Amino acid sequence: MRGSLAAAGLALAVLTGCTADDDGGPAGDPSASGGGPSVLGACAEWPDRAASGAETMPGLEFDCPGGGTLDLGRAPGVPTVVNLWASWCGPCRAELPLMQELAERAGDRVQVVGVVSKDGVPQSESFAEEAGATFPAAFDGDGELMAELGLAALPFTYFLDAEGGIAFVQVGEVDSVDELTALVAEHLGVQL
Repeated sequence: MRGSLAAAGLALAVLTGCTADDDGGPAGDPSASGGGPSVLGACAEWPDRAASGAETMPGLEFDCPGGGTLDLGRAPGVPTVVNLWASWCGPCRAELPLMQELAERAGDRVQVVGVVSKDGVPQSESFAEEAGATFPAAFDGDGELMAELGLAALPFTYFLDAEGGIAFVQVGEVDSVDELTALVAEHLGVQL
């Protein structure tokens, strides 16, 4: 499946043109967010058991500017939507508020978490604030997750079951929160 994910990433790059430069733009240390508290929520600690399923996310761990860490090698414990985004991504500008609305609708039934990819903390914080996004997000300034998944463009959204298995991958942006809730119902079995 990873090979098909890489091909999907390449196709998305061609279709949307939303790619990062080779250097990924301005990366930074998540602790260097300008001294103030993050607008993004803290990442919840996932259970201490390995993710399992036919296909799982790479076992990478990232700091969250709002607090905590995101360990993608662990089972989340609840169905989870992982959205990769960045301030340099045009389609992310329209999609990020939809992810926030999904997070608000989902409550504790579905967890929504972002992974800020190939971006700087000040840029991503400003972008999140403009979009009204406060759901938890992890910081991957170097784009390590994008590289592991073979992605050249954003946004990408991964729907994980409670055990961490990838149930579905949304290539490119979604157009509405109704589309997101339909994807959650179809692939994670949760009605919102």
